[in-house]
Amino acid sequence: MGTYLITGANRGIGLEYCSQLKQRGDDVIAVCRETSEKLKALGVSIESGIELTSDADLKRLVKKLDYQKIDVLINNAAIVERFSLENLDINSIRRQFEVNSIAPLKLTHALLPNLKAGSKIIIMTSRMGSIEDNTSGGSYGYRMSKVALSMAGKSLSIDLKPKNIAVGILHPGLVKTRMTNFTPSGITPEQSVKSLIVRIDQLNLENTGTFWHSNGEFLPW
Repeated sequence: MGTYLITGANRGIGLEYCSQLKQRGDDVIAVCRETSEKLKALGVSIESGIELTSDADLKRLVKKLDYQKIDVLINNAAIVERFSLENLDINSIRRQFEVNSIAPLKLTHALLPNLKAGSKIIIMTSRMGSIEDNTSGGSYGYRMSKVALSMAGKSLSIDLKPKNIAVGILHPGLVKTRMTNFTPSGITPEQSVKSLIVRIDQLNLENTGTFWHSNGEFLPW
């Protein structure tokens, strides 16, 4: 078993990652802006009060971890703000880029000393960031930020391969969480994370930098 660091860990997919990994015996470091009663009940290590867009908070997190080895870094934290072309909000697009694209790259860079040969980095992106798969338009900030995040993951996979660090770029599926307004057509966080963990376990230097659906399907860029 290993040590997993998960961002956006206080609810939704992040919370479910913490739960399932803890249950199977892994050590879990849960990073979030605010903790929750459900997260505290899991008995994992919690680093709360961390705003990933804040340089000061990142430095505080790195200092607290003190070079502790991280076997799997799961960049899960994200926001979605929905605006159409007619009511385009440029500040919202910038905000989504900061949280969804730039913050995961900054965190990964900051934690490179904690990642050793054999470690893995997980980029939780979205099928909405697939250019080929986009048939409905809209959601400019979210789509654009997820494309950028996937590109960061691809570049990381190339730069870190010589260090024996693999990078997985994963879509969780359509999941019933607050981000999707608990869509009735979605799968549960439990179902999604169960499949995502299989993808993480299968990640290696041969398939590093690939874009997967949680169900194992390779997705188009």
